[in-house]
Amino acid sequence: MRTWEAVARLGSITAAARELHLAQPTVSSQVHEMQAALGQALLAPAGRGIRITDSGTLLREAVLDVFTRWQALEEELLALQGLKRGTLRIAGVTTTEYFIAQWISAFARTHPGIDIELAVHNRDAVVELLRSERVDLALMMRPPSFPPLHTLPVLDNPLVLIGPAGHPWAQRRRLPLSALKGQTLLWRESGSGTRQVVLEHLRANGLDPDERLTLGSNEAIKHAVAAGLGLAVLSRHALDADPAQEGLALLPMTGFPILRLWQLVWRRDRRLPLAASAWIEHLRSALPTAFQAGSGLKAPTIAMPDNSAP
Repeated sequence: MRTWEAVARLGSITAAARELHLAQPTVSSQVHEMQAALGQALLAPAGRGIRITDSGTLLREAVLDVFTRWQALEEELLALQGLKRGTLRIAGVTTTEYFIAQWISAFARTHPGIDIELAVHNRDAVVELLRSERVDLALMMRPPSFPPLHTLPVLDNPLVLIGPAGHPWAQRRRLPLSALKGQTLLWRESGSGTRQVVLEHLRANGLDPDERLTLGSNEAIKHAVAAGLGLAVLSRHALDADPAQEGLALLPMTGFPILRLWQLVWRRDRRLPLAASAWIEHLRSALPTAFQAGSGLKAPTIAMPDNSAP
């Protein structure tokens, strides 16, 4: 059943074999056995590839129902043990790597029997993990409209404009957004939530930025900006409390920071595992004090420079 779910979700025997760490002939053999047992064709040729038949789609839905019921059974058994065992499956978009491990560590110390599976990817990949039910919780800035989700705002996420240390704009009090016209901007890869928010913000203000210079991580962008290759917009959480320590400067420009929120999300149409529910409650209780001194979860200073020079 797990083999078929992967084949139907990925639309490829090769991709399913890679994900499951199985040989491709093994996956093909299991699919043939399931077709024989059901007396239905689950796959059909489509050009050079395959497509999932209607019977195959129905089978995947039935398999997911079985998985859901089996998970519920496991959770009911775990409840009898007082949450001594279980798995917390959570994903975060790339920038959350700067704080999500801290949040999880406090929970892990109080629940030593809980296994933790943490995935960090760009927004599109995290959304796919939620849709395919490979994670129960996700932390992101821009939740999708589908699948239907519960959302819990957990932290401010200011997106700030940065340049290299010593950039002349850093000494200005405030520049108009139009000053960005003609400037070289460095971007995260397609699929990044930050990229989409910044593009929407600039286009709403009449700017059509060049998107040719793309880098695959926040760290790569910071190094490139420090080296003078261009300007960029990143989450304040991705920067040192003193950006000058990384060779960077916050640039005071009208329209920045772009204020957004980090949100914890989970599916409305699925029952949450006990471990996930326990972590949500743990986080809810920690939120009012999470960034107080001594908590170990300090948010960086996000004040923008307000220099007196014109």
